[in-house]
Amino acid sequence: MIRVENLSAFYGKAQALRDVSLHVDEGETIAIVGANGAGKSTLLDSIMGLVRNTGSITMDGQDITGRKPADMVRMGIGYAPERFNLFPHMTVRDNLLVGAYTARDEIEKNMAAVHRLFPRLAEREGQETSTQSGGERQMVSLGRALMTNPRVLLVDEPTIGLAPKVCVEIAEVLKRLSAERGLTVIVTEQNTNFALSLASRLYVLEGGHVTAEGTADELSKDDQLAKSYFGA
Repeated sequence: MIRVENLSAFYGKAQALRDVSLHVDEGETIAIVGANGAGKSTLLDSIMGLVRNTGSITMDGQDITGRKPADMVRMGIGYAPERFNLFPHMTVRDNLLVGAYTARDEIEKNMAAVHRLFPRLAEREGQETSTQSGGERQMVSLGRALMTNPRVLLVDEPTIGLAPKVCVEIAEVLKRLSAERGLTVIVTEQNTNFALSLASRLYVLEGGHVTAEGTADELSKDDQLAKSYFGA
């Protein structure tokens, strides 16, 4: 469904990704794992058209390289960034409605679906996000991405700074989205245990390029994960 080939990404003259290639099938969940600074967020930003890059990105066989972020959303790609990017002095409901811009005919249906996944957001829909916990803000970020009615969901570092109990909640929601809605999910993570429990396949990023790939079972038995984090 999504294929990335020989992708390189740049911030000014600085190169953040080098010849990255990967693919994800429809309905599949894959994880991009690596230490801080490996290029995981840049990879998702590149797919969304937020970073200057070279190489090829296709969706359903259609070249989407260099398209604007708004075009990506209209094509069915939702993004929950690690930085949250919420409006801190707006309510939970209003933050969710921001994501409904391209799916205005289905606002109430999508809102109800988000509330089923995250009942806490229904209970606190009038609360400003600046007063919420990190876990609740992550739920708002995911919910806002789902309000776009996506076919593909990009999730950047969903567990960073969160308590283990909240990490379990986030994992269960992502599993439900794949199982019940057939959503295609690409998630980046530093937490390898979380990634191994969630994804069918993983790619290891180190220094801006892929150093290993395989199923969760294959990589859990491979020392490449440890090398990527701690060195040879």
